[in-house]
Amino acid sequence: MPEHRARKHHQDRVAETLREEIGVLIEGELVDPRINLCYVTEVALNPGAKSARVYVAVDSAVQNIEKAEEETVAGLEAAKGFIRFELKERMGVRHVPELSFLADRSGRFQARIEELMDRQRKRHKPQPSLPTAPLAQTE
Repeated sequence: MPEHRARKHHQDRVAETLREEIGVLIEGELVDPRINLCYVTEVALNPGAKSARVYVAVDSAVQNIEKAEEETVAGLEAAKGFIRFELKERMGVRHVPELSFLADRSGRFQARIEELMDRQRKRHKPQPSLPTAPLAQTE
């Protein structure tokens, strides 16, 4: 089966452009109070480019991050039509993929894993070994 490098390269470019443009829209033009301080971490296009999953990470300075993630995703889902219209205008394309917004929790999970690993490393610090005398050679 021949490789479709050009198609993959095109999809990567489209995904990167979507990520940048959606990020700009979130930062400056969306005024929904449900949308907390967040940024787009990744856009995953389906192979036919008919739909895309947009992963957003919410700022961890929020007190109840789970609730903030739910509200942010709900606000972005409500603004989906506006976002698609703006993307079509800005990118100058005929078709913009159907967007679905998801909370990206990978950063929080990675921080938790690092915390647990540090705790484990501190718990199992290697004990300083006592110097051993060289064995006497007998002839």
